[in-house]
Amino acid sequence: MAEIVTAVYEQGVLRPLRPLGLKEHQRVRLQVLPEPPEKVEHAIRALIQAGLLTPPPGHSEVPPLSEQERRELSELLGRVPGKPLSEIIIEERGEW
Repeated sequence: MAEIVTAVYEQGVLRPLRPLGLKEHQRVRLQVLPEPPEKVEHAIRALIQAGLLTPPPGHSEVPPLSEQERRELSELLGRVPGKPLSEIIIEERGEW
């Protein structure tokens, strides 16, 4: 099945930004597109919805948080009353 992979071109080599499920020395066909313009992105979404393409693992329509947003979220979560989740998990595991 076809798969969409983001890569970076460095020193004459395309380097995928995540591991690929390929065997060593496996040959593949590539179609190189610069960062997709709006129409291409729309077409890719349509192909994914039709089941003709597989989105990369971890792919999300939600944009990543900025450093400032992460700090604010961390501070907010740090003020939540009660035990930290890690302690709750350890208690639920019981004795080893």
